[in-house]
Amino acid sequence: MGLVPPVESADMKYSSSRDVTLSTKEVIQWSQSLEQLLATQRGQEAFREFLKSEFSDENIEFWLACEDYRKTQADCLHGKAEKIYQEFVKSDARKQVNIDFHIRKSVAKKVQDPTPSSFDEAQRLIYVLMERDSYPRFLKSQHYHNLLNKVQSNHLK
Repeated sequence: MGLVPPVESADMKYSSSRDVTLSTKEVIQWSQSLEQLLATQRGQEAFREFLKSEFSDENIEFWLACEDYRKTQADCLHGKAEKIYQEFVKSDARKQVNIDFHIRKSVAKKVQDPTPSSFDEAQRLIYVLMERDSYPRFLKSQHYHNLLNKVQSNHLK
């Protein structure tokens, strides 16, 4: 899942948790693919806001935690793996992600002796779930269209 570098933004404002400069081009690029959307901090924030409205923001949180985990130094893997497992994977996890029993069991085993790829299978499954389910709804949502209209109308001013 190679990430595309962020687009340099122009002069638009998007206010979510904080004001961030956003361009019409960047918001339109998000409609190209989930990969494009997740490639930028602003895209991640917009998608997370949408997922919160659907009560499924644990998916992007898990995906981002896995991205961070993959970059973790070997001596810190065990602690981070345990934290991710407890928060997202364990059968009674507070923010449990929707993965099948076999993957959940496989991850539980891998967390005992973690490697940088311990969560790859579960992360891939959640990515596909977001790509096929949440992402198309995001693109059709009022949330995305309002944001697109806002940056386009700001561009005309």
